Amino acid sequence: MSPTTDANSNKVSVVLGTQWGDEGKGKLVDILAQSIDVCVRCQGGNNAGHTIVVDGVKYAFHMLPSGLVNMACVSVVGSGVVVHLPSFFEELEDLQKQGLDCDGRLFISDRCHLVFDFHQIVDGMKEGELGRGSIGTTKKGIGPAYSSKASRSGIRVHHLYHFDEFEKRFRTIVAARHRRYGDFEYDVEAELSRYRQLAERLRPFVIDSVEFLHAKLREGKRILVEGANALMLDIDFGTYPYVTSSNTGVGGVCTGLGIPPSKIGEVIGVAKAYTTRVGGGPFPSELTDEVGQKLRDVGAEYGVTTGRPRRCGWLDLVVLRYSTMINGYTSLNLTKLDVLDVFDEIKVAVSYTINGKEVTSFPADLDDLATATVNYVTLPGWKQNISKCRTFEELPENCQKYVRFIEKDLGVPVQWIGVGAGREDMINID
Repeated sequence: MSPTTDANSNKVSVVLGTQWGDEGKGKLVDILAQSIDVCVRCQGGNNAGHTIVVDGVKYAFHMLPSGLVNMACVSVVGSGVVVHLPSFFEELEDLQKQGLDCDGRLFISDRCHLVFDFHQIVDGMKEGELGRGSIGTTKKGIGPAYSSKASRSGIRVHHLYHFDEFEKRFRTIVAARHRRYGDFEYDVEAELSRYRQLAERLRPFVIDSVEFLHAKLREGKRILVEGANALMLDIDFGTYPYVTSSNTGVGGVCTGLGIPPSKIGEVIGVAKAYTTRVGGGPFPSELTDEVGQKLRDVGAEYGVTTGRPRRCGWLDLVVLRYSTMINGYTSLNLTKLDVLDVFDEIKVAVSYTINGKEVTSFPADLDDLATATVNYVTLPGWKQNISKCRTFEELPENCQKYVRFIEKDLGVPVQWIGVGAGREDMINID
């Protein structure tokens, strides 16, 4: 990610999740952020979660861009993100307590929609209504906030600075939720008082992010967009309805930031060397046996935001092919390859058989998917500790073959390989 000399040709670089999230995007963003000027979130909310380890210190990010770890990098919460202000400040305070000085380096779009506590209450109620068919949300209010946005009843950051209008909108939307869900406990007057104070506290952070980002592009600044969640949780292209409520693919960069497609350059897809998923929904290569538990234990597969154990399974190239078609990755970051060190053999899903027919792309119909038989290729393991490897050539031969097998199938080069939790535990293939 070198500086661009011609401002007219300057493009943003993008990091996106290729699977169901938790691929380790934050670590790559942290590494790339060492050489960029602006790091931006474009969608989602504080239902996302990244853990970054720097010099033995663990930083947990949920809503804020991971680029804050680099003291020379400015971070922006873009227009497509939905923001719960108490959580925004709580996360900021936690980072500052760990020594990150964020003053003058963090901004939020005036077009961001707000997540309120009543959204979180409603989120839990909606899950309860679904019963056994629940989506498995984080109950952070993200879905209900996006629903408010889509129904044109949402409240945006700029409304805070015309408080009479804010109050009118707030009372109207709460009344509508009471009509829908009954008279749940919610202190409207206390909440209005709290948001009057939060508005003033937020004021120094608020910018017109569209103008800001386009100005940075014209100045030739290096901009990195940090996607949240992942393609298979996309509201349109994921395993609907077991998805999040935003566009998590490359399209969400354009709609969430106001950046045209012509300004998108590198699109780096982050893929775990196996597959995990949190919450409900289909997962064709899931392992519910001791092998799946071994992946969970060795990989420490528990959610940053929720602490929930992640479902684990073998790498699924059907998912990755589909993800690659939609997002057009220019390169891949294969993460947590070291977790596979302990296996004698490693399976990779290469196709499904549905109704007697072999399928190589991910189907839309979840009823069809539920009947699928997964077809695997078995590759030999390497049974060596690769955590100290720093070049591709240092990896065991079978490990190299595993990486090349993935590259050949997807037609996308693997540029980065994660072999441990730390910032230094990453191989960069030039």
